[in-house]
Amino acid sequence: MDFNRLYKYLCQLCLSMQIVWGLDEVTLLNPPDETLPDYLLKVLYSCDEPAAVRLDCVVSFETGTVSTFLLGEWSCVPGEAIIRTVQLNLPDWLVYQADGVVPDSDWVLSCILRALVRHDGLNDAEKFITAQDVAALQPKPFFSRPIKPHRLCSSWSRQMLQLTQQSLNRQCPFEQETVHLLSTIYASTGEIFGITKTLGPYRNKLLEFFRLKAVTFPWCRISIWIFVASHCRESLCGVFHHIDSHNEYVTPSLFLKNSGQLHIQISGEAEETSAFLSTFTVPLSEWCQLSLTLQGRTVTISMMRANKNQGRVVFTEHVLRHTAMFDDTEGYFVIGGGKYVKGVEGYFGPVVYQRNKASPHSMPADVIPDVIETVNLTGWLQACQEFVLELTDKMSGFSLQAKQGRESETCFDAFHEWAVKERPASYLQCKQWEETAPHRKLAVKLAKLLAFKYGGRAVSLTAVGRALYSLSLHKLSRAKNHAAVSKILPLLLQAGCLADNRALHMTSVLYSSGLGVQKQPVKAWLLALVAAQKDDRLALLHLGHLHHQGVDGFPADPDLAYAYYANIAKQTILDRQDPTPQQTFVEAVYLNDDETLKQQTSEDHHIFQWLKLQASRGAAEAEQAIARMLFWGQQGLSPNIQEAVKHYRRGAVQLEDPASMYDYGIILLLGQGVEQDVQKGVTFLKKAMEQGFVPAFNALAWYYEQYEQNYEQAVQLWEKADLLESPDAALNLGVIYLQGLYPRKPANQYVAYNYYLKSANRGHIRGGVLLADMWTTGIPGFVERRPSDAVLWVKWAADHNGYLGSVLRKALDSYLKGDIFSSLLFYTMAAESGYAPAQFNAAYLCEQNTGSFLDPAYATNCMWRYYNLTIQSQNFDTYACIKMGDLLYEGSDGKQKDSFSAAQMYKLAALRNNPQGWYNLGLLAEEGYKLPLSVLTELGLAELYLAEKYVLLSSLYKKCRDSDDTDSYLPCSLALFNVFLQSFDKQYIAADKLFTAVAVVAGPTVFLIALGAFRRRIFSYNNN
Repeated sequence: MDFNRLYKYLCQLCLSMQIVWGLDEVTLLNPPDETLPDYLLKVLYSCDEPAAVRLDCVVSFETGTVSTFLLGEWSCVPGEAIIRTVQLNLPDWLVYQADGVVPDSDWVLSCILRALVRHDGLNDAEKFITAQDVAALQPKPFFSRPIKPHRLCSSWSRQMLQLTQQSLNRQCPFEQETVHLLSTIYASTGEIFGITKTLGPYRNKLLEFFRLKAVTFPWCRISIWIFVASHCRESLCGVFHHIDSHNEYVTPSLFLKNSGQLHIQISGEAEETSAFLSTFTVPLSEWCQLSLTLQGRTVTISMMRANKNQGRVVFTEHVLRHTAMFDDTEGYFVIGGGKYVKGVEGYFGPVVYQRNKASPHSMPADVIPDVIETVNLTGWLQACQEFVLELTDKMSGFSLQAKQGRESETCFDAFHEWAVKERPASYLQCKQWEETAPHRKLAVKLAKLLAFKYGGRAVSLTAVGRALYSLSLHKLSRAKNHAAVSKILPLLLQAGCLADNRALHMTSVLYSSGLGVQKQPVKAWLLALVAAQKDDRLALLHLGHLHHQGVDGFPADPDLAYAYYANIAKQTILDRQDPTPQQTFVEAVYLNDDETLKQQTSEDHHIFQWLKLQASRGAAEAEQAIARMLFWGQQGLSPNIQEAVKHYRRGAVQLEDPASMYDYGIILLLGQGVEQDVQKGVTFLKKAMEQGFVPAFNALAWYYEQYEQNYEQAVQLWEKADLLESPDAALNLGVIYLQGLYPRKPANQYVAYNYYLKSANRGHIRGGVLLADMWTTGIPGFVERRPSDAVLWVKWAADHNGYLGSVLRKALDSYLKGDIFSSLLFYTMAAESGYAPAQFNAAYLCEQNTGSFLDPAYATNCMWRYYNLTIQSQNFDTYACIKMGDLLYEGSDGKQKDSFSAAQMYKLAALRNNPQGWYNLGLLAEEGYKLPLSVLTELGLAELYLAEKYVLLSSLYKKCRDSDDTDSYLPCSLALFNVFLQSFDKQYIAADKLFTAVAVVAGPTVFLIALGAFRRRIFSYNNN
C-alpha cells in the first residue's frame, strides 16, 4: 500500500469518526420566513479539524429544474463554536420585481437555505460534508416583491445594451380584432338558455381610440351560422342580442319571427331605436349563415344557404334615420335565448364578430366551417328521415292488413292453396313495400307486431322507438361481455331516429367511451347534440361536461358549458318540486365503500324491516327515515310517495315529531301524494314551528307571502330563520329584495345577490342557480362577471337531477345483483355526464374486471379515462389518485413510465390524508427516485430534500403510520421498522469498517511499542 492511498484512508477514517461522534456543527440561528433583500443571517458553526463553511441557496422552478447559488464561503478553524453574521445577497430576480435591469425569471416553487461544513479530501474534486442545516424560505409573489432602488447610474454602454435588448424583444400585445364568440356547435332547445359573452376594451391605445370613435359610427360585422329545426313558437325568438347595464336591448339585436323573417333592432342616441324586417325568410332544417353588417347608418342583413343547390345569397339593406350607437364593451351579448326572450329551436354554429372590419359591398364567403362539415348533422337527419318514411309506408300497409283481419301468412281454403302452388315463383315473394334491409328487419317486425296488437289503429313512430329501446335494454341486460354491444347498436340508432332520446344518449355514450364499439368522439357528439336539442336531461349534462372539461379534444368553453348546465339545473329545481317514479334521489355511493354498500336496502331487506319495527315502537327517527327513503327513493328503495305519506302522517299525528309535522305539512300544502289541504298543512307547520323546527319558519313565511300576500309577517319569519342558518330563508329574502317586495325598501339587486350567495353556501340548489345566473352577467359596479365560478354552481345543481339518480340506481342495483356489465353500462352513462362518483365506479369496475368480461386493453383505457376524470372534480376519492399514480408509474398501454407524474398523484392523496399516498411516495424514494423539491414543499417536507434517504423515508412512513386510518398502522409500521433496520445495518457496516481500519492502522504501532518495551526490559536485565 503506497503512502498516498494510506493517507487517503486515514483522512476518511478521521472524517468518519467526526460524522459518527458529531464533532462538527452548523446551525442557522435566525433564518427568515421569506426571501428578503440584505437580510442579516446568523450562523453558528464549529469544527474539529480545519474545514470550510458554505452557505447555498437551492431554488426549484415550475419547470422542474433545481438550481444552487453560492451565497458565501469561509474557513473554519478548530475550537469553540462561533456565531457569524452573514448578509444574504439573494439573486435580484428572486427578491425584486423585474424592471429591465433586474431580469425576469421562471416561476419559483420553493427556496431553501443550506449551510454545511465541508472537509477537503486528498484530491481537489473530493469533498466530505460532515454537518449541515437547512431552512425553507417562502418566495414572494411577483407583484408583492419590492422594486429595487438602483443607486448607481449605469454606464452608457450598459444602457445601450439594455435598450437594444428591449427593442429586439418588444412585440405588440395580441389584440383580438376578430372575436370567435362561438367556435363549435350549440344545441338550442328553444328556451331561455343561451351563451353569454362579454368583451373588454383594447389594450392598444390606438385601437382603443378608433373603437371609441366608432361608437357613434359603427363599422363592423357579425356572422352567425344557424340551423332552425322548427318555427318559432313565440312572436320573437332570440338569435343574437345585446343587453346593456340597464337591462335594455341595444345595438345590435337580432330575432327570428314565427313567420321565418328576421327582426333587426338598432339603438341610437337619446334612446332612439329603429327596427326592420328582412325581406327573406330563414329555411327550416338547413344550415345558413346570417351576416349583420353595420356601416354607419347603413345596416345590412344577409343570408347564405349551405345547400349549394340553392346557390345565391339574399340580403336586405336598411338606412337608419338616426345615428347608430354601438359600444361592444357595454353590457353583454347573448347567443340564443336569454333572460328576456326564448331562443331559436335548432343549432348554432360558429359566431364571429369583426370588431372594426366591414368592407363595403362585400358578401359572406362561400365557405362552410369545418366543424359543421365534420359533424354532418344534415346527413344524419336525412338518413333518419329516409328510415322514418320507409317505416311509415310499411306501418300503413300493416295497419291495412290488420284492419282486414289477415296477414300475409293467413290460412286459406284448399282451392286457394292449390292456386298459390300453381303461381310462378315471383308471386310467392313479399310485396314490394314489405321488403327491407337486413339491419332494419327487427324494427319492421316490431312495427308489424304493434299494428296487429292494436287492430290496425294508428301506431305512432315514437311507440316503435320506445319498443326498440326496451328491446335493446333487454338484450344488453342478457349480455355477458362488451362484444354483444356492436350487434345491439343498430337497434339503438333506429330507436334514436324514431325520437327516443334515451336511445340517442346511450348510443352517444357507447361511441364516446368505446364500450363494445369503436370509439368515435365526433359521432358521439353528433348524437348528444340531437338528443340535447330535444331537451334530454342526460344529454344536456353530457355536453355541459364535454365543454366544461374539454374532453376528447372538444373546446373548453365555460360560457357554452353554462348554457347546457343552466338548462338541466333549472329542470332539476322543477323536477324536485314534482317528484315522479321516474326520478330517484342522487346518492354518491362508491363501490369500494363496503359500509355504504351494506346500508343499501329494499322493502324485504332486514335493514328496512328493522326500521319498520323501530317505527312501530315509536321511534320518530325511524319513521322519518322510512318516509324519506320512500318519498325520494333512497338507499335502494323505489319511490312510493303514497306509502311515504302514511309514514309522514303517523310521525306527525301520533308521534308529534316536529320534522314529520313539517314534512307532512309541506305535502298537504303542495298536494304531493295527497289531496291538497292548505289550512291543515299550515296547522302542522305552526306546531312544528312552536317546537323550534327551523324549516317550519321558512315554510310558514312562504305561505304568508303566497296565499295572504302578507309580506310583513313573511319577512319577519324569514329574518328569524335566516339568523338560524336556514338556506331557504336566505333564498326567499333574496327574491323579495330583487322584486322590490321588501316592506318599505326599494329593489336592490346587490342585496339579493348577497342573500343568494348565503343560500348557496348553505347548500340550497335554487340559491346556487340564482347566484350563478348573476355571476354569468355580473352586476355593473358591484359584482364582476365570474363565468368559471358560475358554471361550477349550475353543474353542482344539475348533478342533483332525479333522472340522473335513476341511472345511478339502476347501476347500483345491477352491481348488487351481480350483473356487472349492466352496472358498467349505466355507470358509464352517468360518468359521461360528468358525475364524479359514477366516473370512479366505472373505472373501479374496469379495474376489477370480474370474470374478464372486458378486453384487457379496453379495461386499461377505461381506468385511464375515468380515474383521470375523477381527480379533476372538486371532491374526488383519493383512491383514484392512487390508481392514477400506479398507472403512470407502470406506464401501461404503451405509455412511458412517468415517475414525476406518479409522485404528483401520490402527493394529492397524501395531502388529503390518505396513508397509501405517503406509503407510495416512500416506495418511490426507496427505489432510488429522488422526490422533486416541489412535491416535498407542498407536503411541508422541503427541509428533507437534501437530507439522508433514510431520514426522508422515516418521515414519510411516520406520516403513513400516524394517519386516522387504523388499517394502515401495521403495514406503515413494518415499512418504518424496515427503514430503521436498513439504517442500523448501514451504520453497523460503517462502524465495522471503522474499527477494522483502526485495528489495521493502530495494530502495528501497538505491536512496535510493545516490542520496544520488551526489548528495553531485556536490555535492562542483561545490564544487571
